[in-house]
Amino acid sequence: MTGAKKKKKSMLWGKMHTPQCEDIIQWCRRRLPILDWAPHYNLKENLLPDTVSGIMLAVQQVTQGLAFAVLSSVHPVFGLYGSLFPAIIYAIFGMGRHVATGTFALTSLISANAVERIVPQNIQNLTTPSNTSVMGLSDFEMQRIHVAVAVSFLGGVIQVAMFVLQLGSATFVVTEPVISAMTTGAATHVVTSQVKYLLGMKMPYISGPLGFFYIYAYVFENIKSVRLEALLLSLLSIVVLVLVKELNEQFKRKIKVVLPVDLVLIIAASFACYCTNMENTYGLEVVGHIPQGIPSPRAPPMNILSAVITEAFGVALVGYVASLALAQGSAKKFKYSIDDNQEFLAHGLSNIVSSFFFCIPSAAAMGRTAGLYSTGAKTQVACLISCIFVLIVIYAIGPLLYWLPMCVLASIIVVGLKGMLIQFRDLKKYWNVDKIDCGIWVSTYVFTICFAANVGLLFGVVCTIAIVIGRFPRAMTLSIKNMKEMEFKVKTEMDSETLQQVKIISINNPLVFLNAKKFYTDLMNIIQKENSCNQPLDDISKCEQNTLLNSLSNGNCNEEVSQSCPNEKCSLILDCSGFTFFDYSGVSMLVEVYMDCKGRSVDVLLAHCTASLIKGMTYYGNLDSEKPIFFESVSAAISHIHSNKASDKLLFGNLDFPTMSLLS
Repeated sequence: MTGAKKKKKSMLWGKMHTPQCEDIIQWCRRRLPILDWAPHYNLKENLLPDTVSGIMLAVQQVTQGLAFAVLSSVHPVFGLYGSLFPAIIYAIFGMGRHVATGTFALTSLISANAVERIVPQNIQNLTTPSNTSVMGLSDFEMQRIHVAVAVSFLGGVIQVAMFVLQLGSATFVVTEPVISAMTTGAATHVVTSQVKYLLGMKMPYISGPLGFFYIYAYVFENIKSVRLEALLLSLLSIVVLVLVKELNEQFKRKIKVVLPVDLVLIIAASFACYCTNMENTYGLEVVGHIPQGIPSPRAPPMNILSAVITEAFGVALVGYVASLALAQGSAKKFKYSIDDNQEFLAHGLSNIVSSFFFCIPSAAAMGRTAGLYSTGAKTQVACLISCIFVLIVIYAIGPLLYWLPMCVLASIIVVGLKGMLIQFRDLKKYWNVDKIDCGIWVSTYVFTICFAANVGLLFGVVCTIAIVIGRFPRAMTLSIKNMKEMEFKVKTEMDSETLQQVKIISINNPLVFLNAKKFYTDLMNIIQKENSCNQPLDDISKCEQNTLLNSLSNGNCNEEVSQSCPNEKCSLILDCSGFTFFDYSGVSMLVEVYMDCKGRSVDVLLAHCTASLIKGMTYYGNLDSEKPIFFESVSAAISHIHSNKASDKLLFGNLDFPTMSLLS
């Protein structure tokens, strides 16, 4: 027994090996994505568009930084710091090339709950001035930023812990309708929080359950206290912002550089307020003193971490989910991949490191990311360039913002949330594709505005999982159908021979958010293997999945793919007769399969489709209207392929291959 144990121990030691230099380099590239793309950065092609995008992004970072700091109930200068450090950290650790990290409306709104609860406004007069305050700010302002910093630090620690636990793979339970509803509801909260600035009213901080409705009740009860000057200036600012941004969007192809209307409005409003002394003449609230420079780093206060744990979880989850959705969208748009777990690490470190520099909680914002799209940014260099201009504002231009009216800043916030607010239009899309997803959207939105963004997110996830659990027992999850593959040779009039493969794959399970990604991965693997010259057709059976549980494991087939033959053609028939039900994620994945296959010159035909599936796919995607893709049966689809090749003198033959069923 002793000898056997020694032998076993020696075998274990034999399998272990000292990390080699290549292993360390590969680990660093995986955890520090900047080491992967920076050495290959093309200065000639990318520097100019990244510079232009960086300048435009800096304008957004400064304006939103000031605005979201006020939203977070801290001094505006801390928003400038929050626009600088998180962007640098994410550029090093993040994988989203077009993701602009910085201050974020939703995380600011969540951290404001902790700030107002622990350091309420009514104790401001009780604090005494101190000569030891940072940057000349009052003790009251420093107490408030300490709370926001604690939320940022603990939120980042939670995100890093989720990275260590590899929970990024569990984000598939957060579906697109839930994210859309949560962000729309949170944007509605943000707009509501800016009403007091838009109207020039003095209003106490109102939060908690149904706080959304209490705010509007207070406004209507005190409607006589509205300052007409602030209201008119707010309306004028909103009209100018919306009009110019729409013109920029409409003529962006004809003009090389869009007009930075936010910057122009800030300069014009500040100059007008200074010349007319609006602060004293009309009683307009202004931003006030902006200290110059960056304070020396200081550790977050550890004694209040237990008091902000609820808000920290909200910041960690809401910030990550919203940021991941933007990163995945940019990766899909520009054809690259991201690691969900690595994004946990990137945003966690962004919050942790930035908290030492008095930064409020950070995340990626839709408006800034869309700005990078429209200005043609190529890499994260655009974000690093924007940080240079933010530094210039912090050290030189910041004090000039003293006269900026708060109502103008609130108008910039409201218009900046347009991308989130117009997600109301998604309701029609969800209704046409899957009415249950539409119901989830509405209920998640209602919970978000009645309670908070983190509560709405949790409700949406729980509701989605509960509905799927209720629907799955009605599905024949273990039904397996035979798959037949055909190949026939086509002799053209020029006597050149090409190989035409017709692949028939049965889908025998529901296609929902739980298995949509797995379905896409396996199907693409099958197509890639079948397009390889030297890959035997029998190897397809290696990807066989026999149960639904296997399809939920997020695994994939990792066989190597050879270079495809240039003369090979392929048609794919998806037999949807066993397709019991689907949701929005399933339909979007089917459309994505169709578009990807179209790009690979693979014709996709769907047989035995229900009317609801045809309606959903037709409504969701811009499908090819010239070629029919929906057929009553598999034989009808095969006849269609045969008829298209009739003019080329088809030589037809059938081959039967081993049984395989996708998602079965």
